[in-house]
Formats: sequence, C-alpha cells, structure tokens
Amino acid sequence: MRTIGFASDHAGFPLKEHAKEYLRSLGYHITDFGTHSDARCDYPDYAHPLALAVENGECDLGVAVCGSGEGISMTLNKHQGIRAALCWRPDIARLSREHNDANVLVLPGRFMSNDEADTVIDAFLAAEFEGGRHQQRIDKIPWRDKG
Repeated sequence: MRTIGFASDHAGFPLKEHAKEYLRSLGYHITDFGTHSDARCDYPDYAHPLALAVENGECDLGVAVCGSGEGISMTLNKHQGIRAALCWRPDIARLSREHNDANVLVLPGRFMSNDEADTVIDAFLAAEFEGGRHQQRIDKIPWRDKG
C-alpha cells in the first residue's frame, strides 16, 4: 500500500487529522510531518519536510492543508520535484493527477467539510497521470534560464 505524507498548519489541523484517519481506514500508510496540534504555527515549517519526503520517494504522494490552501501550496511548489494542486472538487482533483501529474493534494481547511474532503481525496488517489501530450507540459514546469 502507498505511503501518504501529511502536513498542515493550525488552521488545517482538524481536516488533516480527519483525512489521516480516513486514509488509514482504507489501508494507507501515513507519515505526518506536523503540525500536531491546533496551536498557532507557520505552514512552511511542515510543508518543506513533506515536499522533501515526496521528492526523495519516502512518501508516494502528499496531502497538505492550511486555512485557504494557498500558502501551503505556494510553499510546496517552490520545490522543483513537487506539483501541488489546490483542489476543492473531485473533478479538479482527478484532472490535477491525470493532466498535471500532481503529487501533493492541497485542501482548503477552512472551506471544506470532512465529507467533501473525502470525495476529493478519493478522486485524487484513484486517478493516474495520462502522460502523452501532458508530459511535454510537465517537462516545461521546472524553470531553466535560457539566457
């Protein structure tokens, strides 16, 4: 079974805890990079370790949560090997995997119910990258200065 890494800040903590238990119930192995409480904290402190674990293969995929999902997504996407996708609907989650080869699902913790998160997580994990015409776009994501 795949290993899923998790990261959140205080605003995303409740939804992260729910998502971890949901995926455990489906048989996934979980690695939690924090935070481990709802005490105020900074999302980059947890996003960077998750990103490194996905990049080095310690985790197959990641799930990250902050209040809006934006801040943690921006932080994760600073890593060259990460394609973090902020998703709030199952169809967006599915397409982020199929067309963009997303390897971290980002959820907006203050704007989703647990049930909504479950359906988005299910869609993300069930989808696979289609490759083909999408691969050439993925290959262009890392910045290379041509000057």
